[in-house]
Amino acid sequence: MFESLSDRLQTIAQRLRGTARITEADLDAALREIRLALLEADVNFRVVKDFVAHVRERAIGSEVLTGVNPGHQIVKIVHDELVEILGGQRHHLGLDARPAVIMMVGLQGSGKTTTTAKLAVRLRREGRRPMLVAADVYRPAAVDQLVQLGDQIGAEVHTRPVGTPALEVARSGLDAARARGHDVMILDTAGRLHVDDAMMDELVRISGSVTPSETLLVVDAMTGQEAVRVAEAFHARLPLTGLVLTKMDGDARGGAALSIRAATGLPVAFLGTSERTDGLEPFHPDRLAQRILGMGDILSLVERVQENVDQEEAEAAAKRMMENRFTLEDFRSQLNQIKKMGPIGQLLQMVPGAGDMAGAAQAAVDSGQMKRIEAIIDSMTPEERRRPDIIKASRRRRIALGSGTSTAEVNRLLKQFVEMQKMMKMFSSGKMPRMGGGLGALLGR
Repeated sequence: MFESLSDRLQTIAQRLRGTARITEADLDAALREIRLALLEADVNFRVVKDFVAHVRERAIGSEVLTGVNPGHQIVKIVHDELVEILGGQRHHLGLDARPAVIMMVGLQGSGKTTTTAKLAVRLRREGRRPMLVAADVYRPAAVDQLVQLGDQIGAEVHTRPVGTPALEVARSGLDAARARGHDVMILDTAGRLHVDDAMMDELVRISGSVTPSETLLVVDAMTGQEAVRVAEAFHARLPLTGLVLTKMDGDARGGAALSIRAATGLPVAFLGTSERTDGLEPFHPDRLAQRILGMGDILSLVERVQENVDQEEAEAAAKRMMENRFTLEDFRSQLNQIKKMGPIGQLLQMVPGAGDMAGAAQAAVDSGQMKRIEAIIDSMTPEERRRPDIIKASRRRRIALGSGTSTAEVNRLLKQFVEMQKMMKMFSSGKMPRMGGGLGALLGR
């Protein structure tokens, strides 16, 4: 997500930060590079033009070039302008009605049905009782897909017999949600391969009938500038309240996220970051701007940890680690916790200064390195996992055979685990070790 743009802007930012004095010519050169980076990221030309003009105006107008640490100040201006074009503030759903209706709209293939289920997962974590309503009566198996997702996440799904008009499905769903005590109804509507009058007319009628508190347009971020055109077409007919950008994990450029708010005036409410049912994260403009500039996103990382990690187990593992009692059994448990939190590349991008490790770490995972580590640990006996020092040559050959790996891989894992234990022992004794161990080392960095 934003890899190419982030790399370019971080390079520019590092160069600016290292400059004690910046002339107008230096500023113009940096802004040309920023303009090119944004255009290559498929950001709308008008948005790029305004962005660069605002940065230049603020840098000159506030006499940044003659001040202290001008490079840092310009990076701050770039950050603030990124936050501004991304929307400024997070969009909070207005769900005061009982039940509050969230109407999901979008083109076919944008990920609307999956996003409906993901949103239900997020709302349940917030203490809500959502009901899903399958009003996509045209796409083959759309209703079945939502029912299966509902079973998977444990949410009730309202359906009607085949042939029931979408408007009737929506109305009956609202009655059912009200009767069964649900406080939110998420309405999955039909999409088309393109925007057409018949599709929009039906959505307008449904919207007028159920009066949604939120109407969220689900857009495929990988379509780039087409996503902006789709949003403008929907917004011309429907009272949209927010946007959901899906497939952000597959969009290295990120132009849609940077363009769509400025072009439509609509806030981005959520980002779809993976195919998992929990792969939907709230859109925080300030945090995303920090991530793009390589400043990390600690708040989002903490929230991800709180949502996915067993607190007591984590505290117990941390205590054993600090007391130098951390075992391979603990390490395997930590790997499982990390997997629950999402792609490791995304997690490292949230850690300040660790963004450059994200690509290598994710590549190690994608290549199967983490799976091989898990296979090696799983092929050990409980005693071997607790006391890896007893694993001599014959045991190593057995473990390699049982895990489908080589003795060299087993040796490397054991060696790096011992190094990590030594590092933690030094840390717990108050001696700061040279960084380089830990998960990155075990993944073969």
